Amino acid sequence: MNTLTAGRWTVPAVSGLLIVLSLLADRLTAGPVIGDVTMVAAALVAGAPIVRNAVRALTTRLIGIDLLVSIAAIGAVIIGEYWEAAAVTFLFAIGHALEAATLNKTRSALAELVAVAPDVAVVLRDGHQVEVSAGQVGLGETVLVKNGAKVPVDGEVTGGTGALDEASITGESIPVEKSAGDRVFAGTISTGGFLQVRATGVGADTALARIIHRVEEAQDAKARTQQFMDRFSSWYTPAIITLATVAGLLTGDVVLGLTLLVIGCPGALVISIPVSIVAGIGRAAKDGILIKGGEFLETSARITAVALDKTGTLTEGRPQLTDVVVLDPAADRGEVLSWAARAEAGSEHPLARPILEAAAAEGVSTPGLPEHTEPVPGKGIVTTTGGRRVLVGNHALLDEYGVADTVSAGRSADELAAAGRTPMIVAVDDRILGVVAVADRVRPDAAQMVADLHRAGVKKVVMLTGDVQLVADAIGRATGVEEVRAGLLPEDKLAAVTELQRDGYVVAMVGDGVNDAPALATADIGIAMGAAGSAVAVETADIALMADRLAKLPEAVSLARRTVNNMRQNITVALLTVAFLLVGVLLGGVTMAVGMLVHEASVLIVIANAMRLLRRTQPASKQQLPPSGPSASTGSTEPTPVPVSAR
Repeated sequence: MNTLTAGRWTVPAVSGLLIVLSLLADRLTAGPVIGDVTMVAAALVAGAPIVRNAVRALTTRLIGIDLLVSIAAIGAVIIGEYWEAAAVTFLFAIGHALEAATLNKTRSALAELVAVAPDVAVVLRDGHQVEVSAGQVGLGETVLVKNGAKVPVDGEVTGGTGALDEASITGESIPVEKSAGDRVFAGTISTGGFLQVRATGVGADTALARIIHRVEEAQDAKARTQQFMDRFSSWYTPAIITLATVAGLLTGDVVLGLTLLVIGCPGALVISIPVSIVAGIGRAAKDGILIKGGEFLETSARITAVALDKTGTLTEGRPQLTDVVVLDPAADRGEVLSWAARAEAGSEHPLARPILEAAAAEGVSTPGLPEHTEPVPGKGIVTTTGGRRVLVGNHALLDEYGVADTVSAGRSADELAAAGRTPMIVAVDDRILGVVAVADRVRPDAAQMVADLHRAGVKKVVMLTGDVQLVADAIGRATGVEEVRAGLLPEDKLAAVTELQRDGYVVAMVGDGVNDAPALATADIGIAMGAAGSAVAVETADIALMADRLAKLPEAVSLARRTVNNMRQNITVALLTVAFLLVGVLLGGVTMAVGMLVHEASVLIVIANAMRLLRRTQPASKQQLPPSGPSASTGSTEPTPVPVSAR
């Protein structure tokens, strides 16, 4: 037993021993004096800390439970009810110790996070391996991570291969393979291999440190219901004191008044909310879901609409070239791809990368950068390369530059878009060569995530994207999103969220936090996904899903609903207990000691009920997704290709 635990139980242990000695003295001695003195001593031992707490609370103008118990115990001693005084204070001391012990249990997630923080690191200095404390590693230093060791820093793998258990960060129990270029996080554990890691974050600047800080703040933050309970107890306790005083004066029964003070203790009611919040946020942290505080947990339980960004959320965010359609009889595939790659070599748009990668993979020549590059927002790009003007974009771009569509390029582009691609027409000078198309891939769990959100009680799932309608509709069909809003600018996404709120929905917005920032800020709950490596996301999002997995989204909503239901159950238990005791006092039979015993039992029931939240629950559904898209007929398990954001 550690010192803290021993100290917690010292007072009730000594008080209990004195009560036993008092009862023995009554049986073994002729007079009641020794027994009474020992019983009063038991009340003093257990009651002194209670009185001290009551006085401290009064100095801050707070009238709490300790004051009720103190008045009842002191009054019982004055009127000679020594057993009642000792029993009340003894039971209250036991209850306080049990509350502290079980509340610490509900904070186990935070304790586990602190426990995984690394202590030492092996650093490569001047060609030698040096063991130092984790806090002494400098930025940019090379850290060696061997099999079974904890990663001491956030960093990037520069050499070697291995597997890391990232459960402490993302909540995922399956080890993740790591190789050069991959990111690693402090507190994760090597399950095999040998890694050389360049430190990019040390000490308090690691993802683990940010998570611990956020969980600490979140578990102490108050929900709106808890704030109401605080206000309620501020007038409830004086009301109980007044009621007990009036009852004692009117009946002339001091014991009745003191008993009312004891049974009126709102202990279970006061603790019913914070214990559920602490347990719920702790369970979420274990699962890689960071919830900013009790208020956001409570709001998340009321979510009825979820707005999703497309690229990187519903899709993997890694587009690939899927089609090269040759429309000019004098051209071939290589020529179309070559001109497209030459133009895109000077572009910063995400669509440029898959074209350039495909050209490199096929050995297509792309000599240098274009002499001139001009992006045309919403239409494409115009470049001058090798003295030729090259257009890569949609049909509106051709119209703007007066290029006649004599080869039905517009129809080919529409067919590709309807099939789930993002098409780009390639024209050199005034001649249309063909159409290239790229596609992102729908995340394999996207459709299941949408279904699980509905199972969790979300009424509407909406996709908000800047892409064209045909492209957005293709993703909507693949994922089961029932409402698709396309062609949106950041301010349009903001307007869409506001409109949903006007329609009575409690809206959660899931996005990347950059072009979606206005919508994220306006939504009732802003959610960042895959936030493990983003300090900004962890600090600013109302909910941060550490793993880049869509399944975490319905898990977060379901957990929030379970937590709020748990809070309501606890409030019901607390109110029913007080009502039962009041009736018992009025009908007779409930003494001061019995009242305190039932009161403490209700507190423990409330805490035990909240601790159920610490258990891991199964996801809403374990069903496998049916094959969709072009791969359905072949039985392929490849994710469905879908369009990516158009320019």
